Amino acid sequence: MRIAVNLYRRFAHLVHELAKFGVIGVLNFIITIGIADVLHLGLGVGPLKAFGVGTVVATTFSYFANRYWTFRHRDTSGMGREYVLFFVLNAVALVITWVFIGFTHYILGLHGGIAYNAAQIVGTGAATLFRYWAYKKWVFLPPSAPPVDPHTGLPEGEAKTPETAAAEREPADEPEPVPAGLVKRSR
Repeated sequence: MRIAVNLYRRFAHLVHELAKFGVIGVLNFIITIGIADVLHLGLGVGPLKAFGVGTVVATTFSYFANRYWTFRHRDTSGMGREYVLFFVLNAVALVITWVFIGFTHYILGLHGGIAYNAAQIVGTGAATLFRYWAYKKWVFLPPSAPPVDPHTGLPEGEAKTPETAAAEREPADEPEPVPAGLVKRSR
């Protein structure tokens, strides 16, 4: 029992972050699937376009929910930068889900509501793994991350002179390796 308590204490921040991310994910899933089903199954819009519209609506909700609830403890690097990156990464996740929907609809020829929703569920699951990793890596930066230049979106750093850049590339006080044929052997 003590081991479980220690593990929880060690990973409590991650457990809470994942739980919040999951709650927002469920709400986004309901928004996306609801809109996509109404458009595709109710109004006859194509399966990929219907899912795309649902995703765009849910992504806007998701950004604000993740920024101000799930990852609020992380540094902000500017709403504009975060919002653009968030949408770019969600576009990648959308393509991941489209692969599953397109495969089911166009390759397998399954056009019913159950097949469409199953493809959305499986595709969204794969895309969610990508989203969580990508948000933590590029959008919602850890508190210890260096500040980000708002013009380039890259971390701000000290200006390096050519001498300091060269010194960083060269190992300090390490002996040069000697080719194997030139090594003297002791007897």
